[in-house]
Parts: sequence; C-alpha cells; structure tokens
Amino acid sequence: MQYPLETNDAETARSTRRDMLAQLDDYILPRLDQLDAPLLAVVGGSTGAGKSTLVNSLVRRKVSDAGVLRPTTRSPVLVHHPDDVGWFDELRVLPDLPRVAIHDQAGGALRLVADDRLPAGVAILDAPDVDSVVTENRTLAAQLLAAADLWLFVTTAARYSDAVPWDFLRAAADRQAAVAVVLDRVAPEAVSEVRTHLAAMLAEHGLGDAPLLVVEETAPDDSGLLPEEAVASVRAWLDGLAADESARNEIVRRTLDGAIGGALRQVPMLADAADHQVEALTRLQDEIAHVYGKAAKRIDAASADGSLLRGEVLARWQDFVGTGDFMRSLEARVGRLRDKVAAFLRGRPQPAAAVEEAIEHGLAAMIVEEANRAAEKADGRWRDSAAGRALLGGDDLTRSASDLPARSAATVREWQDSVLSMVKSEGADKRFNARLLSFGVNGLGLALMIVVFASTAGIPTGAEVGVAGGTAVVGQKLLEAIFGDEAVRRLAARARADLAQRVEELLRTESARFTDRLGGLPVEAGAGDALRAALVTVEQAREDAA
Repeated sequence: MQYPLETNDAETARSTRRDMLAQLDDYILPRLDQLDAPLLAVVGGSTGAGKSTLVNSLVRRKVSDAGVLRPTTRSPVLVHHPDDVGWFDELRVLPDLPRVAIHDQAGGALRLVADDRLPAGVAILDAPDVDSVVTENRTLAAQLLAAADLWLFVTTAARYSDAVPWDFLRAAADRQAAVAVVLDRVAPEAVSEVRTHLAAMLAEHGLGDAPLLVVEETAPDDSGLLPEEAVASVRAWLDGLAADESARNEIVRRTLDGAIGGALRQVPMLADAADHQVEALTRLQDEIAHVYGKAAKRIDAASADGSLLRGEVLARWQDFVGTGDFMRSLEARVGRLRDKVAAFLRGRPQPAAAVEEAIEHGLAAMIVEEANRAAEKADGRWRDSAAGRALLGGDDLTRSASDLPARSAATVREWQDSVLSMVKSEGADKRFNARLLSFGVNGLGLALMIVVFASTAGIPTGAEVGVAGGTAVVGQKLLEAIFGDEAVRRLAARARADLAQRVEELLRTESARFTDRLGGLPVEAGAGDALRAALVTVEQAREDAA
C-alpha cells in the first residue's frame, strides 16, 4: 500500500512506510541474513562537531574531508579492515548507494576505504551532519543512522544540548539502538563538569548505559589529525569491541531487535491508514455513482412522464398525423377510435423526419442538462474532501465534456434506429396491407416513441397536457390496431429499457472524467487486514525465537 489518496494520516503513513522499507533494505534484512558481518558504527552528529577529524585521526590519515567550509561530508565514507571488504558491497548494506573508490564531490555515493589500522570486525562510517543546511544531507544522515549497528554520536562542549542531535538520540532510545557518545573539544578543566551534565542528560533520555568518551580540546597537526593520545579512549573502545565477539554480538542483537520492534510498532498505524485509503476510495467512487445514477433516474423519469410530449415534439407529431383539431376530436371520441384510425390510414401521412429531429433535439438537450447538473454536483462533492481536491487539482469539471451534446444526439439517433428495428422485426410476421404500408415503419416507430414518452404520465390534466395525453393514446391505438395490446406493451417496455441503458452508458463515459482518476491507484482492499495478520505472524515468530 502506497497511500496515494490524501487522507488525514496519508502523509504520516507514506513517511513511515518509506522509512520502514529503507531500514528493512538497508539494515534489518541484510543483518538478519548475515549476523556475523562486521559491526557497523555510524559516526553522526551536528555540523562542526569534528566527526571527520575524529575518523581521520583514528586511522591516522585523511580519509574524509574536514575543514571550516560546510557541509564538508557530502558523500559518506565507510572505513573497514581490508579483510572485511566483501561485507560491504551493494548487495549487503545500503544497496541504493553506489560504491566509489575516490571522493565523490557531487554526493549520493558510498566511498569505501580499506585500512588495516582499523581492526577487523568493526567498520566506521562518517555520515553527513544531522543538522546540515542541505536537505539531502540530512536525509542521508538519517538513513545511515538507521542502517547502523551502533550510533557513535559526536558532539562538543559548546553544542551538546542542541535540539536536533537529541531528536536522533531520543529515536535511538525508542528503538533500543546501541549508542556511544563522543564528547569532543572539551577544555581539560571543564571535562568533569561537562561530562557529568551530559551523562545526566543521557540518563534522562533513556541512554544512561551509553558509553561516554571524551576527546579533550587540542590542536591538530599539519595533516589535520589529532594527537593519538587525544583519541586514545575512542580507539581503545573500538579495539575492545573488535576483540570481544560476544560484546559485538550483543550490540548487534540489541540494535537489530530494537529495529524490528520499532518497525512492528508502526504496523497498526499503517494498517489503519490502509483502511482509510480504501474507505476514501470507496467514498469517492460511491459519490460519483450516486450523482450520475440519480441523473440517469431523472432522465428516465422525464423521458416517460409526458414531459417531452410538449412544445416542438408535440407540434411535429400533430403535423405528422393531422391537425390539432383532428387529434382532439380523436380524444373526444375514443369509442370511435378504430374508425378514425382506419380513416387516417387511408390518408397520406406527412414525412417523419421532422418528428424524429424534434425528438432528437428534445431528448438530447435533456440529457446534456442533467449531465451538467451531475458534473457540478460531483465536482463539488469531491472538493469537499482532501482526497477529492487533490485528484481534481486545478481542473474544472463542473460542466460536462464539450462533445457531450454531439454524443447525446448520436445516442438518441441510435436509439431511434433501434426502435424502428424493433417495429420492423415485430411486423415481419404480420401481413401488412396497403394501408399499413402507406403509414410505414417510420410512422409506427414514431408512434412507439410517443407511447414510451407517456408511459408513466398517468391521466393528463390541463389543456396542453391533455393534448399530449391524447397524442399518446392515438399513438398507442395505432400500434394496437396493428400488433395487439400485449405486443405494444412489450415493445414499449423494450424501447424504454433500451433508452435507459444507452443513457446510462453515455453518463458512464461522462462520470469516467472523475473515476478515471481513481484507476490504477495502488489502493488494495484488505491491505490493512493483511498487515495485521503479518504482524501477528512476526510477533509469534519473535516469541518463539526468544
């Protein structure tokens, strides 16, 4: 789960996931695979604390840049005994950092330095400043510290209470990582006071057992190295670790167990955040489905309640079958309707194109109106949530697509063709006489459309609606006279269902302007439960191992 939707906990989950995956790749998995690999001590600390000078002084030559210009350490330098070189290739530790043999001024690579002055079994890595002015350096420093078996923190008498280093030290305490602190550049007369105060601070932050090594203030030589006696306590401590396999193993076990435990403690939050992603995705999908589903229902209702049998459609239909007076006379004499139909069929109906065009324009306009209404509603609903706003960005989707009018008209024309095909198919088994042929399939198809448009109109009231109702009655009686009552009901139901299906498909393409933004998002249903199940499995394995 990558947490792509902007939920309340998404940013925290992304950061936690990123850090967890990095630590798994950089430290936990490589260390689990090779528990006997050399102990890696990462030298970290604030800007100007003297980290690089300390590393150089320990191996008695310049392997890491040191100086007054900041930042000096752009690329981390890993110093190891020549016999240990095989442990630090790109497949084992920090696999995303390419290895280089010389200083990389651009940064982003890990420089390996073999030196037999460093005892086998222990490697030290000079990291960028944890409070560097360069963001990439700070990020890399955090990554390197998370990949360490041992945190060797370097601070000074003037800066040991700075906030940023203590944030890292608190994190180390939380994950039970092994930590040693080097108090650098301390005036001899202040060693006792500063050491006591720093030791108290370490104890207060849960690091009371951390070794505290002191490097007294002294001038470096012409090569920038501190006198051997100045770094003797640090060197002795490293030599002691190299000579004591059980001590090294204890440090590795403690830090590894702490790293695993720290990762596992994040899983419930990641699982909950995964649930919230699924909930947000479902909510966004449901909102679009609801809005456009309502639009489809409104179009279906309006296309069957007699609304379309007014205005242009009504006028063109009346022109097609006769005058308005004739239509009203048919309404008034329903008992004589079959005689009127027969008399009408002996006449010569007007062309159907005008009626078809009026239906196309009226129905297509209604579809576009409802689609615009749905688009405005859908855009507003998405913008009510952070996830929806992020997906929409600066796009304005409050109106339907510019080509919708043309597509709506085409959809209506296709439906009209389908209705004519229904009528033609239904009449294939009938014996059409000359009167029916004079009326034509187009005329019968238009009659069926008129019946569909009034299929839920009920008993009309009012002059205009009354005429529309009578229009539908005549259309229905015309069809019944040819096909029979049951066939007309079946044809009208099929035609209405066909229209509803075509409108739904048209609106689905419109709603895709929203839903396509959800397609391909790495949101997995059940991901939260899978994380929780994995957590139970790993915790049980840890208990069994213990």
